Amino acid sequence: MTVPLVSLSNLSTEPSPSPQVAAIWAALCAEAVNASAKDAALTRAMNSAVLYHASFAQALAQRVAIKLANHDLDHDELLAVIAQAFVGNRNIVADAAADLTAIKARDPSNMEILTPFLYFKGFVALQGQRVAHWLWHHDRLHLARHIQSRISEVFGVDIHPAAKMGKSIMLDHGSGLVIGETAVVEDDVSILQNVTLGGTGKEAGDRHPKVRRGALIGAGAKILGNIEIGVGAKRRSRQAFRQRILLALISTDGQNADQSPSRRSPKVGRHSNRSMLR
Repeated sequence: MTVPLVSLSNLSTEPSPSPQVAAIWAALCAEAVNASAKDAALTRAMNSAVLYHASFAQALAQRVAIKLANHDLDHDELLAVIAQAFVGNRNIVADAAADLTAIKARDPSNMEILTPFLYFKGFVALQGQRVAHWLWHHDRLHLARHIQSRISEVFGVDIHPAAKMGKSIMLDHGSGLVIGETAVVEDDVSILQNVTLGGTGKEAGDRHPKVRRGALIGAGAKILGNIEIGVGAKRRSRQAFRQRILLALISTDGQNADQSPSRRSPKVGRHSNRSMLR
């Protein structure tokens, strides 16, 4: 498949213009200016990462390239690949904006857009996986694998290029996260550190978990096999299970279907309106 050459200049305007992307870019620029004003030592960094760019897409492409470039695929080569992906699938940039919006809304330790954009490895790792996913579906498998490997080396996050990732996703911390080839993570999902969405080792084909919209996966959870985590479900930390889990297991009144009122699951953070699966 022939892919047209694309450079950073092709991203001088947003490939997916939308009110959300425009709002994220405006907030990012304003916060970068404020950070420079508060600490002059950050002026060059803020200019390079944000303020010298003409669009959110440009700044994002540059950020991912800086983090993942190495001697095998240098910065300029990788930047051209990322720009191709952003132009080839305009949802990538829009989904990144949605991720930043979700992180600001859900993470009580963060009140801005600039911090996750610059410093949250879960956010940058996810954008790199989206580029790898685009490459995977354009039969550029080795390049997709290269990016997967670099994400794992740099961030300690290992997401297969074929895994299907939605938008408005928060990968909190990200360290130790493993997501397998046939896994699906839908929109509005939050996943904490050291989570595995893996196979059992005894299956072939479609063999990884499906995490439905709005689910929360706690730190250290090991979810193995082609099972389903229902819409809005919560998965407690450090538990491994293989049985099929459906939305039907969660009652509509906010408690587990098999629990009495005296044994209701505790409310947790900003996902307190959803049930926690035991």
